[in-house]
Amino acid sequence: MSTYGHVASYYAATANMDIDFPPLHGNTRADVCVIGGGYTGLSTALHLRERGYDVVLLEAERIGWGASGRNGGQVGTGQRRPQKELEERLGKGHARLLWDLSLEGVALVGELIKRHGIDCDLSPGVMHLGWKARDAEWFRSEVEHLREVYDYDRLRVVPQEEARALSGSEVFVAGMIDEGSTHLHPLNYALGLAAAAQRAGVRMHESSRVTAYGGNNRVRVRTAQGEVDAGYVVLACNAYLGGLEPRVAGQILPINNFILATEPLDDETIAQINPRNLGMQDSRFVINYWRLSRDRRLLFGGGETYSRRFPADIRGFVRKHMLAIYPQLAGRRIDYGWGGTLAITLNRMPAFGRLPHNIFYALGYSGHGISIATLAGKLLAEAIAGSAERFDVMAKIPTPKFPGGTLFRHPGLVAGMLWYGLRDRL
Repeated sequence: MSTYGHVASYYAATANMDIDFPPLHGNTRADVCVIGGGYTGLSTALHLRERGYDVVLLEAERIGWGASGRNGGQVGTGQRRPQKELEERLGKGHARLLWDLSLEGVALVGELIKRHGIDCDLSPGVMHLGWKARDAEWFRSEVEHLREVYDYDRLRVVPQEEARALSGSEVFVAGMIDEGSTHLHPLNYALGLAAAAQRAGVRMHESSRVTAYGGNNRVRVRTAQGEVDAGYVVLACNAYLGGLEPRVAGQILPINNFILATEPLDDETIAQINPRNLGMQDSRFVINYWRLSRDRRLLFGGGETYSRRFPADIRGFVRKHMLAIYPQLAGRRIDYGWGGTLAITLNRMPAFGRLPHNIFYALGYSGHGISIATLAGKLLAEAIAGSAERFDVMAKIPTPKFPGGTLFRHPGLVAGMLWYGLRDRL
């Protein structure tokens, strides 16, 4: 398949459909205008259309061009912060609702894949791996808490010997397998959602960057070549919000993360490093995450940067993180290396909300976006249809702005991230 319009990633090279949508030309009218063609926007558009709304979706680049088409592909249960922490910060009742929504998000991904026949390599199981001795105790505490308080029995502790056998690495002290989590090909999932939305009647436009919007009873959304007159607007831009909405921009910070894909691996190597075909991630502050592709490559993500520039040699940048876990892969060819930008929040919990004049937003998934962003679309559709109770469970999570706003948030964040990265190395 052609990778035209997408970064030269393994995902783009193995995209199983090549769908193109024309840029917006001229003026049109819709019930809802969705800005952004990633998981949030596609899910919102699809769920609204299923409720009978007339929807226009505007994407600045290509569908799935951002983090939705470049990420590690892991679909995890829970929120971005541990349940015990959410209980302490938000109360046990609110924390319980957030847990239930997280399970619904994972289930929704699977349901959409099944219902719409999306071919995206959906596979069960994610293992968390600990570097430090105290990680083993944290895993035990987490498994016990989720079983006793939330009746969640799909999580189990993996002792050191088994963790090393399942991961093929001698560096880990323990593990925790979540059989309720899954992993998939993220770009093919996004393209499958787009195809489903198109069949449902959503009007989608690529290469249609929104330059401004405004209005009172109805909102006029402008691009370079057209305009949408809409009753509602959904901001689904995540890390690419930029200066489009200053009232929200201070709640998120864009950062970059990177992934490589090895050459296809032989049976013996596969049996050694991942015999169960699990998604995997470790316990570092700047986590490493990895899984196998359908054609038996190791897809390994590691390393972050906090400027607008990507490393000149992405493959080499990520390779050193891979070799810290898998020195036995030192001689293997690296066929792909790519980066992407995601949005984090100060507390790592997503930012949901509404602004005056019928503007809704959901963004800031902080690396936990496949399930929560997909669920966000369903909750946004419910809220626009007049039932905002479940949307408000997410919107009531405090999402403080970064100190210094959009101008000075970056230096402080970099200092903090470098400090935690140093702690990992020590």
